[in-house]
Amino acid sequence: MTTNPSYSDRFASDGTVLRHLERPTPRYSLPRAVKNFRLLLKDKEDTSLVFKIYESLPSKSFMPRVEELTLSERGEFLRRTEPSLPELLDDHDELRKTLKGSLAHAYCDFMESEGLSAAGLVAESEKLGRPKYNDLVQWFGDRSRDTHDLFHILTGYGRDALGEQCVLLFTHGQAPTQGHLLIGYAGAANIRKMTWGSKAPVMGAVRQAKRTGRGAPKLIEQPIRELLRQPLDRVREALNIPEPTLYRECHRIWRSEGIDPYDLLGNEDAPGELASA
Repeated sequence: MTTNPSYSDRFASDGTVLRHLERPTPRYSLPRAVKNFRLLLKDKEDTSLVFKIYESLPSKSFMPRVEELTLSERGEFLRRTEPSLPELLDDHDELRKTLKGSLAHAYCDFMESEGLSAAGLVAESEKLGRPKYNDLVQWFGDRSRDTHDLFHILTGYGRDALGEQCVLLFTHGQAPTQGHLLIGYAGAANIRKMTWGSKAPVMGAVRQAKRTGRGAPKLIEQPIRELLRQPLDRVREALNIPEPTLYRECHRIWRSEGIDPYDLLGNEDAPGELASA
């Protein structure tokens, strides 16, 4: 396996190489991605399958995006001040010292109520057993992973089935990949199938999420430590993130129809039905 020589010849000011010469080049495989997507539908809690899907559908724009950020002054600053986000994000005692109403408080509330941690997401990704490399790609990829749960708080999309699809399409708007499109749109289509006859605008909600992601400054490029200290409403305004109106309309309609938005996949027939789609 080879890598682009121009990437292995580029370095940050501290000497860190853009892409390690031994880092394998991802191989595109739509069949492998679909296989893992079907497995994910059977076990939506197996987050490692999500990483396998992304690896199967590498984006041609990934390396240019890594290069643009990491070799810029902004990227150099972020690497110095925020070399690793999990330690920052999991220190809830410190985050709780910010003023009430801050992004930090909202983040802590969300993670604690859901029983989540940044370290837990790291552990899920490491289940794949992939080697790590001392290069800028590693930092960029880790930062992309570690900001995922912040997307939930900033966008207002929950961890219900539709909320997760909306976050994926928002992420696609920020950093386009076929993996986000596959999981986001196929997942939304399955939600429509399982709520057949409902008037909820499911596809409209995910398309709105994609537009919002495209119109917002890239979160990966923002100083997370500074954002956490600020009022949540102010951060949303600064990042041009509006209310998720169609997502909330779906919830309203489902409840009026006697459907629990947080239990769409909870009945016994759901896994088989989804997997056969």
